[in-house]
Amino acid sequence: MHILIIHQAFASFDEPGGTRHYEFARWLAARGHKVSIIASPVSYITGERYSAPAEVAAAPENHAAVRILRATVYSAHHKSFVHRVVAFVTFMWSSFWMGMGIKDVDLVWGTSPPIFQGVTAWLLARLKGAKFLFEIRDLWPQFAIAAGVLTNRWLILASEWLERFLLRHSDCVVVNSPGFVQHARSRGAPRIEVVANGADPTMFEPSADGMDFRRAHGLIGKFVVLYAGAHGWSNDLRVVLEAARVLQESSVQMVLVGDGKDKPALQSAAATLDLRNVSFVASVPKREMPGVLAAADACLAILRPLEEYKTTYPNKVFDYMAAGRPVLLAIDGVIREVVESARCGIFVSPGDSAALADAVRTLAADRPLARTMGANGRTYLEQLFSRDAIASRLLEVLEATVAGRLRDDQGD
Repeated sequence: MHILIIHQAFASFDEPGGTRHYEFARWLAARGHKVSIIASPVSYITGERYSAPAEVAAAPENHAAVRILRATVYSAHHKSFVHRVVAFVTFMWSSFWMGMGIKDVDLVWGTSPPIFQGVTAWLLARLKGAKFLFEIRDLWPQFAIAAGVLTNRWLILASEWLERFLLRHSDCVVVNSPGFVQHARSRGAPRIEVVANGADPTMFEPSADGMDFRRAHGLIGKFVVLYAGAHGWSNDLRVVLEAARVLQESSVQMVLVGDGKDKPALQSAAATLDLRNVSFVASVPKREMPGVLAAADACLAILRPLEEYKTTYPNKVFDYMAAGRPVLLAIDGVIREVVESARCGIFVSPGDSAALADAVRTLAADRPLARTMGANGRTYLEQLFSRDAIASRLLEVLEATVAGRLRDDQGD
């Protein structure tokens, strides 16, 4: 098979961000398939332009089977919602023209958000006589509406129409969380497959102590609670600052790794409150994340207390589990079910800084409990959410889609 992926926020191991699609591409190439990826030349996490050339080999051992191509894009998407939309639309068109030059494609894979690249993938698939796979990684525009980012009535109607169009005109819809199945079904998706988020346990060594990272950031002797990810409105990191204020007299250090629109304001707030137990660290490439997570005593996943966020399977939770670290989970819903089934962490109500501080105290006071939870998470991930098992499931879906073997509504 030759698979063409349209993914503006694509990241390899040498770049910050989620590497789900890079890992899948490498896995597929190792099994004889060809993967072409059209991505942005600008990091969706940091807003910085990549120094890599327009076309690079993604996997040296499969250099002829995996290609990353960088399409032209407007590069000020971090400034505002309007700037982001302009960036999305420019990538939609530039990736289309770049995609027209890629030959002998069997399946075009569009992933949302941003939803606009789904239009590119659908159009390329139809013009090339290929199958169209539409992947939902977050519920857009539903999340944007719930977060108050998308408020214009006409834009909401247009966005919802576009979402329904892409779902109904897909040859297969893939969702990365079972919480998304009902949403996709209610909007007319004829065939739905769950290919969950997960992690590659071989990337992480639970017994590592992360001492290099600890020394570099003054964390020796601290109980490190580490958050890795975007610093945006949805991530609700002010709750972390409030919890840190309560924990100032303890050995706990909150370490926030990543970048995003809200980071300067968070840094300013931490300085105003004189929170010396909060450290801000810039985004790191995925290749360096095992060393970063090894420095943690516990890891935090947090989102605002919105009903819509109960449907998500955040990537970071699976990385935390693969690293063998206990999870402090301030997200309700389907991911809570995973953490509680694995017995790998403590759930706290989203938005509740006092409950978060109490959960941190519990783990800091009982290191054996924290280690047991971390080991439980690692075992559970190896059994149910390893990247290899999930990639095998993906290949089944891709082959069935290309062969036209999928029956309607497979998502139950």
